[in-house]
Amino acid sequence: MALSAENQQPPVVVVMGVSGVGKTTVARLLADRLGLPYAEADDFHPAANIAKMTAGTPLDDRDRQPWLRALGDWLGERAAAGSGGVVTCSALKRDYRDVLRAACPDAFFLHLTGTHDLVGDRLAHRTGHFMPPSLLDSQYALLEPLRADEDGTALDVGTDPETLVDRAVAALAQRNR
Repeated sequence: MALSAENQQPPVVVVMGVSGVGKTTVARLLADRLGLPYAEADDFHPAANIAKMTAGTPLDDRDRQPWLRALGDWLGERAAAGSGGVVTCSALKRDYRDVLRAACPDAFFLHLTGTHDLVGDRLAHRTGHFMPPSLLDSQYALLEPLRADEDGTALDVGTDPETLVDRAVAALAQRNR
């Protein structure tokens, strides 16, 4: 991706959305395409959060705060180092995104969206993940889509991951003009 003269820094991208929308797949492909470091938000959860979700109990805002701060630290470190980076994070509420932006004001949010039926079907067929499909409704209930004043874009996941990455790269290039 070519960077404009006014923004020579590689981007710091948060791939966001409800569980099962394809954040990990798209984020890994995007990081590979752009040659950026990648981090999986699930790796930042304290053990207590994972145990709670595995048991089918949604996290509350207090549970999410240390996780969001750790993710924000990772984003801020990538921005400060000038390396850029791509991280997955549900970032369902504006307040959560604000925590991330406080640590990394230049974060770009790539919101992956999809119908409840499509995402529910993906979750029902996913194996090896602690997040049960029963929590999808709670995630949609919390979801606050990006607002006009937030730096980012929304992409519908009704297409293949490579096309989504093409669209994400185009959105980042547009941002840098």
